[in-house]
Order: sequence, then C-alpha cells, then structure tokens
Amino acid sequence: MAVRQQYDLGSSELEVLKVLWDEAPCTVRDVLNHLHERGRRVAYTTVQTLLSRLEQKNYVRSDKTGLAHVFRPRLTRDRVTKSRLKALVDQLFDGSAGPLVLQLVRTERLKPEEVEQLQELIEALDDDQQ
Repeated sequence: MAVRQQYDLGSSELEVLKVLWDEAPCTVRDVLNHLHERGRRVAYTTVQTLLSRLEQKNYVRSDKTGLAHVFRPRLTRDRVTKSRLKALVDQLFDGSAGPLVLQLVRTERLKPEEVEQLQELIEALDDDQQ
C-alpha cells in the first residue's frame, strides 16, 4: 500500500487554499477580498505571507509575469481531503474508516441528496461483495 502524503497546513493556510480552490486564479487582493466576504478579517500583508508560505511548500504556484502575482493551487481539494481524512482515521480509529462513517451518520444532519448518495454507495458496495 502506498504511503499518502501528509500536508502540513495551518488553519489560515487552509482558508487561503479554499479560496484558491473556489476562485483561482487569484491575486493577493482577490484572496483578501474573498476572505473578507467570508467574514475573515486579515491584512493584505498577512495574505501575502500565507501565499508565499504556501508557494514555498509547493502547494500553490504563481505567475509573476504581470504587475500583480497570480496564484493557483497545485493541490486539489480532493487530494488534501483524502490525506487529512486518512490521518484522522489513523489517529482516532486505528486505521478503520467504518467507525468514523458511523459516527458521522449518527451525529451529523445529512441533506436528502447526501442520504441518497450514501444509499447508492452502500448498494454498490453490496453488489461488489456478491
């Protein structure tokens, strides 16, 4: 089994990455404005530092040919999600995903379309086991 990459992301870095996943390409000012729209009050220089840090970690890339640097994510949301979920399953459930799924279904409110997707997934798993 391949070892999955663990991504070293602070909560502020993750917020910036979320903006890039939703809105890229973005300048520093674009990221700042989107963070403000999401209720996160940060300074321009803070966003600049976070983007620089993410670029040093090779999690974002920038195009510096224009007047303003334009940033894009190098990592997909799916890739980071899988890595973080794997780490959580390993830490809390000794590598077994079932208890995590059961806990989520018991404690979180699911939208009707999410329940339908879950039912389809369970049916597909049942079909695979037969």
